[in-house]
Amino acid sequence: MRRTSIFTILLLAVTAAFASVNSDSALEIEPQMEHRYASNIATRFLTNYHYKRTRLDDELSSDIFDHYLELLDPSKIYFLSGDIETFERYRAGLDDALRHSDLAPAYDIFNVYVTRVQQRVDFARDRVKKPFDFTVDEFYQYDREEEPWVSTSQELDELWRKRVKNDYLRLLLTDKEPEAIVETLTERYDNLERRINELNTEDVFQFFMNAFAQSIEPHTAYLSARTSENFEISMKLSLEGIGALLGRENEYTLISSVVPGGPADQDGRLKAGDRITAVGQGNDGKMVDVIGWRVDDVVDLIRGPKDTVVRLEVLPEDASVSGPTTVIDIVRNEVKLEEQAAQSEIIEVPVEGSEGETVKIGVIDLPVFYMDFAGRAQNKPDYRSSTRDVRRLIGELEEQGVAGIIVDLRNNGGGSLLEATTLTGLFIDTGPVVQVRNSSGRISLEEDVDPGMAWEGPLAVMVNRYSASASEIFAAAIQDYGRGVVIGEPTFGKGTVQSLLDLDDYAPSDKPGMGQLKITMAQFFRVNGGSTQNLGVEPDIRFPSFGDPQEYGERSMDNALPWTSIDPARYQSSGDLSQLVAVADDRYQDRILSDEEFGWLMSDIDSYNKRADEKSISLLESVGREKMKEQEEKKAARKAAEDARGPLLAEGGTLVEPDPELGDFEEEAASDEDEEEEDEGPDLLLREAARIVVDMVELESDLELLKRQYAQLDKDAKEVTAVD
Repeated sequence: MRRTSIFTILLLAVTAAFASVNSDSALEIEPQMEHRYASNIATRFLTNYHYKRTRLDDELSSDIFDHYLELLDPSKIYFLSGDIETFERYRAGLDDALRHSDLAPAYDIFNVYVTRVQQRVDFARDRVKKPFDFTVDEFYQYDREEEPWVSTSQELDELWRKRVKNDYLRLLLTDKEPEAIVETLTERYDNLERRINELNTEDVFQFFMNAFAQSIEPHTAYLSARTSENFEISMKLSLEGIGALLGRENEYTLISSVVPGGPADQDGRLKAGDRITAVGQGNDGKMVDVIGWRVDDVVDLIRGPKDTVVRLEVLPEDASVSGPTTVIDIVRNEVKLEEQAAQSEIIEVPVEGSEGETVKIGVIDLPVFYMDFAGRAQNKPDYRSSTRDVRRLIGELEEQGVAGIIVDLRNNGGGSLLEATTLTGLFIDTGPVVQVRNSSGRISLEEDVDPGMAWEGPLAVMVNRYSASASEIFAAAIQDYGRGVVIGEPTFGKGTVQSLLDLDDYAPSDKPGMGQLKITMAQFFRVNGGSTQNLGVEPDIRFPSFGDPQEYGERSMDNALPWTSIDPARYQSSGDLSQLVAVADDRYQDRILSDEEFGWLMSDIDSYNKRADEKSISLLESVGREKMKEQEEKKAARKAAEDARGPLLAEGGTLVEPDPELGDFEEEAASDEDEEEEDEGPDLLLREAARIVVDMVELESDLELLKRQYAQLDKDAKEVTAVD
């Protein structure tokens, strides 16, 4: 199961000693008095003011215990079963320890953990220098989440022998020389040891308090004084970086999302879900292996001065751990508001059976729900907001004669609740948009009170697994009002509201630096009474996607609040689109059966899904090379199919060539003299969404024709009756 969060970092902490380990060569780390104060304040808030009613009892203590061990050693490759048996004395007592601000159990466990990590580093550093036989048919099990803790050091040695062998094989398959492989891996293990010596007592306190917070609910977190800014803000690298939010997946640094308008977004090659394996500076700087690194250490490498180059070696999201990596070079720059703003384009969809006739579909790409709050507060007439920009774009699209509009919210992680409400108001007359229930049970309504619509025609909303929060509010409202069709994947499912509390405000004045608490205080509900929490928004027409929807988003997180419902709000639906959607869905399903690119997509999804449950990997070099050969042959076959098929017709009748790797299209400028310049065109899924909207336009037109015919027949029948 994928869990992407700052708090699933592979913790590599300071040296320590415990029990049978010689303590003369290491110092144990202990909590400080300010941590006791902070734990007392945080505990009171978490158990008294969280949206989820929480009892600090033995059951919660057991959950905290399990979360802390999982946080420290998620793959069960450091602790021995004997360690766990020793720790069991804390399982039912952490609630009492927190009541009395006693942090000793957390530090005792942590000190043992550090000792075990050091032992593994020593073993790996020694073992990588010895030869491996890659003709032996054996497997390395990299997913040990459901496995028991091993009993002896000898068993751990065998597990780590295979682990180091796998590390070696992955580099061998890239045709690195043995000496270079040993150097790279030795440096990796040295870095592991270096980071062991860098963390301090504040880090340990943050890890434990987050095991506590995450045992209640996944969006609740403790942020130490050193990292007191909201994690996503601190990870944006928005000033002089690449513009990406970083998280953690096992030992990989994960691209949680790409910041709209940033350098990575504009480059287009780095995707959410990609895993970073190495980072290099400049065009030819040494690639530094970052597998197993802390997220903030990787951030430090990626950050840098504006207009400089950083190179990232990434393992794509849909690739297995044995898959080939790709090096992406990105020029660092600033993320500008203008580049995050809503943008529009027009896709011209050919009319089936016609000679060159097309239907224009407008697309509004909205990366985030934004507002210039300062400008609004100062009553500036030209302050920026997503609603204002989208209203303007709708007007421009209408002038160009579009028959329908798509609002593209893929990868839109949310933003301003007010903007989600007012933007919805552009497509409905008036009425409630979302219901908000606080921790006291009080329900309030966010409503559109501005009469009229900026766009009354056919509408679609595109979403994917990364569409969250405000995006889900907008998509749900459009769906509930029957105002448009939602197309894509089930959304993330984040239907909760968090507040950031500064613990210094509640601490003695002589005890600053308590850190901050991000705590869930409310929950969103649709106007139909259902929640956007956990299940997200289910699309009316669903596109194929990689993996099981239950394995991503809110629904995959431990202790996520369940889906629930309240009474529906009073609202007036615009109509029932269910019959139109059913016919449009049938047309879409028939269409993709003969679409070559969709065939490629479905093939890739099928391959990915077959690998999804794999927990081990072959350590045969021949197997690894055969997989690489298959990948190259597949790419070559697709390229040959493209060449044989010839270019495709896309928007405006221009010629475009599909890129099977990126899944998007490049539009060629017609020029016989100069070198052709290329701009991005509609991607595969966006193009199909436009076709669906055209179907909806045609179906609505047919329906109106039928209504007029039936009305005429009814009128004729009445006239005949009157004559009789």
